[in-house]
Amino acid sequence: MANDQTDYYSVLGVARDATPEEIKKAYRRLARQLHPDVNPDEEERFKEVTKAYEVLSDPQKRELHDLGGDPFSTGGGFGSGFGFSDIMDAFFGGGGGGGRGPRPRHRRGQDALIRVDIDLAEATFGVTRDLQVETAITCPTCSGGGARPGTSPRVCDVCQGRGEVQQVTRSFLGQVMTSRPCAACQGFGSVIPDPCHECGGDGRVRSRRSLTVKIPPGVDTGTRIQLTGEGEAGPGGGPAGDLFVEIVERPHALFRRQGDDLHCTVSVPMTAAALGTSVSLETLDGPRTVDLRPGTQSGQAVTMGDLGVTHLRSPGRGQLVVHVEVVTPTRLDADQEDLLRKLAAARGEDGPDVGVVNGQQHGFFNRLRDAFNQR
Repeated sequence: MANDQTDYYSVLGVARDATPEEIKKAYRRLARQLHPDVNPDEEERFKEVTKAYEVLSDPQKRELHDLGGDPFSTGGGFGSGFGFSDIMDAFFGGGGGGGRGPRPRHRRGQDALIRVDIDLAEATFGVTRDLQVETAITCPTCSGGGARPGTSPRVCDVCQGRGEVQQVTRSFLGQVMTSRPCAACQGFGSVIPDPCHECGGDGRVRSRRSLTVKIPPGVDTGTRIQLTGEGEAGPGGGPAGDLFVEIVERPHALFRRQGDDLHCTVSVPMTAAALGTSVSLETLDGPRTVDLRPGTQSGQAVTMGDLGVTHLRSPGRGQLVVHVEVVTPTRLDADQEDLLRKLAAARGEDGPDVGVVNGQQHGFFNRLRDAFNQR
């Protein structure tokens, strides 16, 4: 290599045996750092880096450079044979210098979403619902083609079916060819001279239809059920998207749901809690009896298995948790008050200071007080 020749490997910061992918990555990294839109002061270096990539990404030019020759000696200079698509290929990893081509009219439709309100029992055991949905469907008149029956689309006169038009401009990179969608055909490569009167050339129309959806046991608010192919029909007769049915569970008057467990509260008088009792509870599975042992305290809970919500993705059900609230009477007649006083006396609970503060004998301040008293 002649001493006065630029070492393009050093310009890109790669080894002489670098692979084409390594060269591409190095150029992509440097070009992003030095691009004039990012670093206006680095325009000359950006040109040099781009020129180095032009040489090292071309096997023939790279071989000539490795032999010490001038890779541009065949004429043309910088910008000749190195188009905008090559730079885009280095930036984004595109394949080749070909255009994108026309975009198809036949495209998949969008997904649709509908919300369904259900109650707790339906969420627990499942339910089948008939739904009314309004979506786009394939136009029955033109079968999705968009053209009036008996006619067909024709090739666009502006882009000649390519779907894009090209424009060549000169910049500091040399001649740059840019492509943009054809405005005459919106990039389709064809135009519909006589559109269908029912769909206006879109190939689909709005329609209200009935669907039956099976809601499985165990769903909760936010659960989505996917119905494949029941969403919006695609333009140009394309396949329909999916319909998602989102569940909204209404609050229950008695039960609170926590995951797949159900919680409720029963109130019992203090005498029943002290002596023990049974409470009849109407569950989702019918009436059940809740047995409270003698001495049940307020805040205690009784757990009843397999009376909760069905697990959505596994067998079995959650639990029913019954919380107990002991009710103290607020109004007593003379006889009731006399009976309670006799009971209190019999239990030794009729004097002062019968209450106990939990942890009082072992609290921090009590230990601190005892420590001072011992001095």
